[in-house]
Amino acid sequence: MATMLQPFLQQPPSLTPFLHAKTPISESSSRFSLKFGIFACRQTSPSPSVSTSPSPMDVVNGNADLNSAPRSQIRLGLPSKGRMASDTLDLLKDCQLSVRQVNPRQYVAQIPQLSNVEVWFQRPKDIVRKLLSGDLDLGIVGFDTLSEYGQGSKDLVMVHDALDYGECHLSLAIPKYGIFENINSLKELAAMPQWTEDKPLRVATGFTYLGPKFMRENGLKHVTFSTADGALEAAPAMGIADAILDLVSSGTTLRENNLKEIEGGIVLQSQAVLVASRKSLIQRDDVLDTTHEILERFEAHLRAAGQFTVTANMRGKSAEDVAQRILGQSSLSGLQGPTISPVFCKRNGKVSADYYAIVICVPKKALYTSVKQLRAIGGSGVLISPLTYIFDEETPRWRELLTKLGL
Repeated sequence: MATMLQPFLQQPPSLTPFLHAKTPISESSSRFSLKFGIFACRQTSPSPSVSTSPSPMDVVNGNADLNSAPRSQIRLGLPSKGRMASDTLDLLKDCQLSVRQVNPRQYVAQIPQLSNVEVWFQRPKDIVRKLLSGDLDLGIVGFDTLSEYGQGSKDLVMVHDALDYGECHLSLAIPKYGIFENINSLKELAAMPQWTEDKPLRVATGFTYLGPKFMRENGLKHVTFSTADGALEAAPAMGIADAILDLVSSGTTLRENNLKEIEGGIVLQSQAVLVASRKSLIQRDDVLDTTHEILERFEAHLRAAGQFTVTANMRGKSAEDVAQRILGQSSLSGLQGPTISPVFCKRNGKVSADYYAIVICVPKKALYTSVKQLRAIGGSGVLISPLTYIFDEETPRWRELLTKLGL
């Protein structure tokens, strides 16, 4: 038996190439890029002469055994390029968490206010992947990227789901002309007799997880997907796709390329979100504490955005009398009600309080209406200043996060 096994033991493990395509792709989509994967069979028990330390490639791809080299720093992944990157840095700056990057070509930076945090600039999809692998603890990405590459993994926990920038939606779009001219809904698209097993609806997209999932959930059976590099909007006009599934902001690019969105064709609404590794939050107290601080700063800033402090003087018999008049106006209630304080002045040698100073918080869209209402009920000397932060006793999202973690 030993003699029979010897030739096999002496030979190195073989490599077998595979064409990796999860969804069928028609011949007409040959211009689109296909992804290839090569899977290697590895020896399960290396010889003593072989080093078992992770290779550089393993470390880069997040396959190293993290337990062998524990780190003390918390890693925050931020988008490295584009509008999302600049808006993320602006948000952090507005929250007094400015990122200090010595060299713009470096991928690692610091936040002086959070001495235990390392900032790693990465592609958004790599932020999600490295949160899953444990190479990052926290990250800011678009909800579309999180959904596509996170694929609903329980190892990822949403900390803040609305950072108020990067708004867009993932949507199905079809041509305005030809056989689609009178098609205006997903239901009508699915009912078209053209789509068969031999001739399916061809969809060009970069969302190879969300796209097929959306179609299955909406009953479109005969569909194939292809991926493309560059602008997807040209695919239908070139005849290499019937429809596209892509991110839409204003819709201008779609209209300029004779494409239209259809009713029921929106896959998801997206904006920037703060996400964390569940394992990091549960296993490392410092990660949870830092996440709490970042969350509170974000919440305080975002809640104050577009809010103004309005201060005015108002004549009245008492604070209760003034409060009664203010609360009778719908736009003057503030966050929890007005703050009313006596304004003392000296008349005929006596100190009296004929006026009261009122302070309320008013949203920008209701600012002028509120000022008019204040003056109508006797307010004068109206002062207005923007708000920077509004800190609650405890942000509701923090309680939601603890509930998700079972803490």
